Amino acid sequence: MTEKLTDTPKKETPGNTEKPVDNWITGDEPMTGAQASYLKTLCEEAGIEFQPDLSKAEASKRIDALQEKTGRG
Repeated sequence: MTEKLTDTPKKETPGNTEKPVDNWITGDEPMTGAQASYLKTLCEEAGIEFQPDLSKAEASKRIDALQEKTGRG
């Protein structure tokens, strides 16, 4: 008889989306094109002004807040 081996779950290292935004290594860099595009859409839906000079971390926080406000979250 052969004993069946069970798979052990792999431990995954959290990606940037799972790290607190304030701990992002690149958080102070300008927001990405994808962030800017999505943020523009959310700002339009929420009726607020889009700020093009946000950092990656600031944009991420703004996106999270606006997702809740617009119901997209």
